[in-house]
Amino acid sequence: MSTTTVETTAPVTKEDSMAPSPGKVTKRGESTPAARLVSHAILIVASLIALFPVAWLVFLSLGPDKDDYLHPGGIWSKMTFDNYVFVLQETKFFDWLQTTMIVTLGTTLIGVVISATTGYAVSRMRFPGYRRFMWVLLVTQMFPVAVLMVPMYQILSELQLIDSYLGLILVYCTTTVPYCAWLMKGYFDTIPFEIDEAGRVDGLTPFGTFARLILPLAKPGLAVAAFYSFLTAFGEVAFAATFMLSDTKYTFAVGLQTFVSEHDAQRNLMAATAVLIAIPVSAFFYFVQKNLVTGLTAGGTKG
Repeated sequence: MSTTTVETTAPVTKEDSMAPSPGKVTKRGESTPAARLVSHAILIVASLIALFPVAWLVFLSLGPDKDDYLHPGGIWSKMTFDNYVFVLQETKFFDWLQTTMIVTLGTTLIGVVISATTGYAVSRMRFPGYRRFMWVLLVTQMFPVAVLMVPMYQILSELQLIDSYLGLILVYCTTTVPYCAWLMKGYFDTIPFEIDEAGRVDGLTPFGTFARLILPLAKPGLAVAAFYSFLTAFGEVAFAATFMLSDTKYTFAVGLQTFVSEHDAQRNLMAATAVLIAIPVSAFFYFVQKNLVTGLTAGGTKG
């Protein structure tokens, strides 16, 4: 006795025969060619807008005359590197470089160390007044430079730190530490507390746990704090012009002002100096760029 299987198919209705065949479905996260073209065009335009001021500054720095910026078309026929030679040989550029590197690196090192330890203490330890302490740090950022200038000058004068690298570093730390402490506190909050507990189980002291376990995980946050401290000290003008009296101890930001006087403005030399100044900042950004974006976004996930 044999059995046979009869396959039955559903009858094809008129509506099914007239239904259009499904086309290519765009997956989630996948863009269409038109969308990619538009996004690339926007990115190209944005890049050109961002690069134009830099390219224009380099172009003006190649003009030999101080008034070439009024007639930029004439620079093409007389481009020269004489402005760079003059800045490097006839000005105190290397003295300004020395001062700027000492002040910025000192501010970055001291500021990051203090802000990292402060942020970790507030994030992990519950001592009396820890919330008020962070709000006090925030309140210090509410006072404008003009209000702080006189009392800071008096304090530095009594400590004999006027016209000294250490005095300017300490002044800049008063600006960078409060912000970086808040930044690092937010980043440490994203690191699980179980890591601290594991360090204590292994016999580490609180400082050993912080130095050996937490800091390696906080590299992106440290990179952001270092970058902010570096840029703050590198580009600040008011404090540096007030507290540094010797022209050999000017920072780059103050040294640029020497090219402009009441009756004259050597804008070609300013442009050449500005291009040279951008080199240290670009180098520093290159070293921290790997962790910079991660650190900027991670600290805001948990407050």
